[in-house]
Amino acid sequence: MQQQIAVITLGVRDLAASKRFYAEGFGWRPVFENEEIVFYQMNGLVLGTWLKPQLEADMQRSNPEGSGAVALAHNVSGADEVVAVMEALVAAGGRRLRAADAPPHGGFRGYVADPDGHAWEIAWNAAWTIDAQGHVTFGL
Repeated sequence: MQQQIAVITLGVRDLAASKRFYAEGFGWRPVFENEEIVFYQMNGLVLGTWLKPQLEADMQRSNPEGSGAVALAHNVSGADEVVAVMEALVAAGGRRLRAADAPPHGGFRGYVADPDGHAWEIAWNAAWTIDAQGHVTFGL
């Protein structure tokens, strides 16, 4: 089986607040939107933000449980970009979870939650490369 992820869909309470976070904070542009979902074309996958009740109905699950131990990551090409991106996300309705600092394994990172509490790590790691299309390659 091919090793890939096609779509990540996040359940959201307020589509306008979510769109503000992703469009103004990250600067991402929707490729499709209607009154209940917004899709963003990423580098090799699609990110969807879907109103939570409609997502739950689509999955045929009500009040799905989750551990909360999930983080999405947005890597940047320099340590100096981490704080700037975090500040833009907070200004666009996000909430700072962890101030940027250097973890023991190297690099520089901090965490911001979107308006629905989805955690985003904003990170830089000198060993990880980012090509012109935004594809990140794991490196040691």
